[in-house]
Order: sequence, then C-alpha cells, then structure tokens
Amino acid sequence: MMVFIKKQSHKVVGIQRLSKKNMNIVLTGFMGTGKSKIGERLATELRMGYLDTDELIEKREKKSISAIFKKRGEEYFRRLETKVVKEVALLDNSVISTGGGAVLRGENMRMLKKNAFIVCLFASPEVILKRTKGDDNRPLLGVNNQKKRIEKLLAIRKPYYEKADFSVDTSTLSSEEVVGKIVKSLEKKKSISQSRK
Repeated sequence: MMVFIKKQSHKVVGIQRLSKKNMNIVLTGFMGTGKSKIGERLATELRMGYLDTDELIEKREKKSISAIFKKRGEEYFRRLETKVVKEVALLDNSVISTGGGAVLRGENMRMLKKNAFIVCLFASPEVILKRTKGDDNRPLLGVNNQKKRIEKLLAIRKPYYEKADFSVDTSTLSSEEVVGKIVKSLEKKKSISQSRK
C-alpha cells in the first residue's frame, strides 16, 4: 500500500499508512473562492484529515506554484497535479482542496469521484478579483486585465465545475456559513442513502 502525507490540525505531522473506510470530501472551484480556508474549517468541523494539492506540490518541488509555472510551464504543473491527485484519491476520511484547474483533466475528477463527494465553490468575477488582488502566487492572473482573464477562465471551466455533486456561491458568505451549507448537504445525502437501503 502507498504512503501519504496526512495533515492533522492543519500541519503536516508525518507519513502514515491509510486504509479506505470513509469517503473523502473534495473541494474544487476557481482561485479565490475559499477552498483552502473553508477546507481547513470543514475538516475541523467533521474531524477529518485535511490536504491541499497545491501545498503538496509546492512541498515536493520546493518551489511556489508561481515559480513552477514560470520555470517549467503550466503543462509540467498539470502533470505534477495529476500525480498528486492520483495519490490523494486513494485516501479516506479526508477533506481535499484541489487547484482551480484540476478539473480540466478528466482523469483527475474520475479518480477523485471514486471515493469522494465533490463540492464546487464559486464566486462572482468581481469578488474573485478582490480576493486575489496583490497575490503574486496566481500565475494565471499575471496579465494587465485580470478581470477579463478571470471571466475567460471561468467560462472555459464552467462545464467542468458543474459536474460537482454540490455547489456553493461563496461571494457573500462567511467561511462558517459555507461550511454549514456543505455539512447540511452531506447530511441530506446520507439521509437519502439510508432511506434507499
């Protein structure tokens, strides 16, 4: 069995062997929608492990996402991302935050969906622009007209994001409110599942 880095209390504490017992929760969505912050809160609320695929990539490469894009290009980054997704998809009882473009490769979502409830977080272009402004670790926004770039990328990714099991607009909600909506959706899913047995 493969070994993985597991995060507890939001810190990497070492390597552990994990066995499949409980389904994962995967957070996907565009940059600036709150995946990392909400992922950590959700994991705490549900007493689950927490991992961020971008953080794992940065740790392994010993470079920021922005530096990886600049030195090796997006295609290289996407290959790394798929490799990490393949590993975390085999975990259980974990909240997994993915990079905003992870959905673009069908194999990534197929692997994650095998043992996960997929949640897409979204927000308006204006809110995303405000949240990402001044963040140098957003290589895809290294252009003059960032709002136009956000709108273009959102349009391209929309069909992929819509394949999620549940979606939440985080534009006007606090992290606690978003976590509450996700938890209610999970409870509803569990209730429906039990009634079919």
